[in-house]
Amino acid sequence: MDRIKQLAGHLSSSKGRDALLRNGPDDVVIVFARRSPLTKSRKGGFKDTNSSELLTSMFKATIEHSGVDPKLIQDICVGTVLPKGPTYEARSAALAAGIPQEVPIQTINRFCSSGLMAVANIANAIRAGQIDIGLAVGVESMSANPDEGAHRLSDDIMNHPIARDNIQPMGWTSENVAADFNVTRERMDAFAAASFQRAERAQALGYFDKEIVPLEGFAKDPTTGERKRIIVSRDDGIRPGTTAEGLGKIRPAFPQWGHGRTTGGNASQITDGAAAVLLMTRRRAEQLGVPILAKFVTMSVVGLAPRIMGIGPAYAIPNVLAATGLSKDDVDLFEINEAFASMAVYCVQKLGLDHEKVNVNGGAIALGHPLDTHPRAYSSRPLRATGARQIATGLAELERRDKKILVTSMCVGTGMGAAAVFVRE
Repeated sequence: MDRIKQLAGHLSSSKGRDALLRNGPDDVVIVFARRSPLTKSRKGGFKDTNSSELLTSMFKATIEHSGVDPKLIQDICVGTVLPKGPTYEARSAALAAGIPQEVPIQTINRFCSSGLMAVANIANAIRAGQIDIGLAVGVESMSANPDEGAHRLSDDIMNHPIARDNIQPMGWTSENVAADFNVTRERMDAFAAASFQRAERAQALGYFDKEIVPLEGFAKDPTTGERKRIIVSRDDGIRPGTTAEGLGKIRPAFPQWGHGRTTGGNASQITDGAAAVLLMTRRRAEQLGVPILAKFVTMSVVGLAPRIMGIGPAYAIPNVLAATGLSKDDVDLFEINEAFASMAVYCVQKLGLDHEKVNVNGGAIALGHPLDTHPRAYSSRPLRATGARQIATGLAELERRDKKILVTSMCVGTGMGAAAVFVRE
């Protein structure tokens, strides 16, 4: 009870930008945040690499580049959704990568926010005093685990006017958002073009080099079927030279719903990738002498109507800002997942955000976020590495700009939204 009162007092006295910028020994801090390259599903650099191999490589890279002895890790949480046996994969990959058998592991699935949930779970365990050091990972291979969507549920669910919307295609929800909130095809294409252009520029200037850790993967010989080890070091979904005019020529992916405003050009790409975030108390980081990148502050998760699940950030971001006493103007950068341009356009407008602070190096439309925009797709679930990837991207850009406060957010399949606040050291 004393510990709970202490935590409650800490939160109530730590609101507002000035309060969040103050440091304390019990702060939950990030000492490592890196991502893999994001590659096109079934076509890109990791197309012949299954999810367990991708996860093993991410663990190895974390051990190599974090500077922290893996024996010191007290818990691991892996956010992932599609593997049939996620905990089998996660535990086996950790052991194969050289993490000692004494280090426990868990997996978590909150669809699109699973990577961020992994970070929050580890942070909360540290804050509660259960552990001092923990590792959060997000991973998904859409090549190895193509999304088959939800199976048919009970008649009671299918006959319920809201519950049945949970298993509808994500493209349907995008068309609902565009129609309900009058987001035009032109605005969607303009937003998507900006995402590609920003990502193209960032890649050309080497901005992603600081957040990407090259990973080992496999490539299959198309003739013999033999697999050989390769190193993947670069995002391969960015489309150079993309313009709004060019995107405007792409046919609607879902003409059967709404006004057919969503296309393969203004929706996120189907992608393979992973990301890792290593957290500990500030006291422990100082004892170990490892550089501190940022402080994890808090996370907020909300629910909303499944049929317009994409606008989740419009609810989650105000919640997390209220919890921390921040205004939108206090935030230096926003990383909002671009599941679809329809939801991204709406959220930026609804919250009154400065687009020059949002996804400044491009977002999921250009970089990737597994999403099947084929008209026959029954359901699609965005990349579970997204939350951890956003942290790596956002913190690297804060450092480049010498800024402090990052908010990450994403919509979540079945009608949810999540957001979190971080303060760069």
